[in-house]
Amino acid sequence: MINLGDLDADQQQAATAPRGPVAILAGAGTGKTRTITYRIAHLIDQGFVGGNRVMAVTFTKRAAGEMAHRLRLMGIGGVQARTFHAAAMRQLAYFWPQVAGNLSWQLLDNKFPLVGRAARSLGIDSSVENVRDILSEIEWAKSRLISPEQYVAETAHRHTPQPAPIVAQIYQRYEDAKINPDVMLLDFDDLLLHVAGAIENSTAIAEEFRAQYCTFVVDEYQDVTPLQQRVLSAWLGNRDDITVVGDANQTIYSFTGASPEFLLDFSRTYPHATVVKLQRDYRSTPQITDLANTIISQATGRVSGTKLQLRGMLPAGPAPVFAGYDDEPAEARAVAGHIKNLIEQGVPPAEIAVLYRINAQSAPFEQALADAGIVYQVRGGEEFFKRPEIRQAISTLIRLSQREEHQPPDLIGPRIHELVESALAPIGLTPQEPEGAQARERWQSLQALVELSKELGKATPDLNLIGLLHQLHQRDTNKHPPTMQGVTLASLHAAKGLEWDAVFLVGLTDGSLPITHAIKAGVTAIEEERRLFYVGVTRARKHLFHSWSAARQEGGRHSRKRTRFLDDIIPETNKITTAKPAKRHRRPARCKVCGSPLVDTPERILGRCNNCPSDADPQIFETLRVWRAGVAKTNNIPAYIVFSDATLQAIAEALPTNTAELLKINGIGQVKVERYGQDLLETVAQFLDDDEE
Repeated sequence: MINLGDLDADQQQAATAPRGPVAILAGAGTGKTRTITYRIAHLIDQGFVGGNRVMAVTFTKRAAGEMAHRLRLMGIGGVQARTFHAAAMRQLAYFWPQVAGNLSWQLLDNKFPLVGRAARSLGIDSSVENVRDILSEIEWAKSRLISPEQYVAETAHRHTPQPAPIVAQIYQRYEDAKINPDVMLLDFDDLLLHVAGAIENSTAIAEEFRAQYCTFVVDEYQDVTPLQQRVLSAWLGNRDDITVVGDANQTIYSFTGASPEFLLDFSRTYPHATVVKLQRDYRSTPQITDLANTIISQATGRVSGTKLQLRGMLPAGPAPVFAGYDDEPAEARAVAGHIKNLIEQGVPPAEIAVLYRINAQSAPFEQALADAGIVYQVRGGEEFFKRPEIRQAISTLIRLSQREEHQPPDLIGPRIHELVESALAPIGLTPQEPEGAQARERWQSLQALVELSKELGKATPDLNLIGLLHQLHQRDTNKHPPTMQGVTLASLHAAKGLEWDAVFLVGLTDGSLPITHAIKAGVTAIEEERRLFYVGVTRARKHLFHSWSAARQEGGRHSRKRTRFLDDIIPETNKITTAKPAKRHRRPARCKVCGSPLVDTPERILGRCNNCPSDADPQIFETLRVWRAGVAKTNNIPAYIVFSDATLQAIAEALPTNTAELLKINGIGQVKVERYGQDLLETVAQFLDDDEE
């Protein structure tokens, strides 16, 4: 029996709505994935539909994998959770002989050479940048169901990478190049076109498909393209057993052909539809949701007519921070300083993100984080499963799986991670995190693989090593990596669907956000940039920082203006100030023993030079290290995230007896006191008792 008590009233209404058309208008952080997962589980649990007759469609392999994983945890199997393209490929492979007889087809996963050849045949520059732009335009046209013959007329008011008649000719020659007598080349859009065509034009195919699937769930419905909607309509036929989930305020993919119109028109298409709004934001504090509501309230156009009013359900948190800087390097250094402060206060690095409009903006922030000794990862950079240490780890596990005598029969399911830990020890997975940035990054990758195996083992009680390797392969295919411990750097588009405790929105200048080409394109494009800003703000749970810089380089001319999206939110100022991270308390500048200046963070935490003698009992320090290791293991975090060695040494020297004394020690803030204070004081107390005796 599915326990609907885990849902709030609105979520329950959505999950238990009767079969038929249902639209769930779900704001950021309102638990949409949880809600639709429970809806699927409820329909199956109550016997309204069989699991193998449900198709759940998502927009990324990661989202599909997450939904399937959640359903498995609830004991629900058989549901097809796939992307539009993955579902279409599977269906086309099955129905193709009925459509094309003996003519075979092959997936064209690299369209670049054919488009480049078509461009050169017309004397058009075939540089990488130019071909990429033309290819994106062709993909946009196909997603909008615009043929080469229709292209010129349909783009009369649209900026195109080449004159529209030229693009139309390249588009046509690209389509012609895919037709061969022996094998037909199909790109990803063709998969959708052929599936829709097969169902629309063959009664036998339509009947067979519709006999298999009768209930459909579509996630991120605001991002559906006309081509995807055509496929969905073909799947449904004259039926209406469909649940859609979306938020028009998060429409940020119009450049790919996506349109929120299908979501906005859902109640007109299905006048008897059940419509439920999810507005309780369980992700963010009221301070963040209030800002998000203010940003989106300034939107214009049809999308603005469906605003959801988010209500932050977390306890009150700090107010969002806004700061301008003289130049990008100064901005990046300040952001790195704030991040270091947050880490010292107990915020895990994996719960911090730096978000920007385009990937080219990451460089100064990468440099500043590296200079500060902060481990980071660039989302969209090297994929987790392609990292050398992960390839080596999986190869090690594959070899182990081939030697049955080395697989203890009891190390399965919830204990599978113990087997993985043991297997990876010879290649660098030590009990404690090593020093050094590169060694630490390798260790964190291996540890993340262990944690992922632990999570998968909990979901599948009989999971053995071969089964684990199969699931890791699926995760690789679905681009669904585990969470890493480093700070995340990502574009705003790449951040969609993710969340962090602390988010830094950087480079907030006109020309960057909104980006220059959107400003040139006009109001509609600018409004999409506003929604992108809204998406960035709603990624944050507790801490939110906004920053911009007046110049690109140090000493450069102050020609930039902060983003127009901050108008009416904070006062305009012509003065650019370099805000420094706020310090929680004054740290001693000189050694309390010899009086020499203190130059690094560990010395400042201790209040003395590293070489100056300590009056602390060495046994206290070692006991604290053992205590820290236990806390780290219990919480599945690196030991240094709990407290650094320098902070432990400072505790051993100060021997605090209460919370107030703990807060006086450098490296300990309110967050860490709330998290570890009582346990820590009890650990120290045993030595105080010894002294009193």
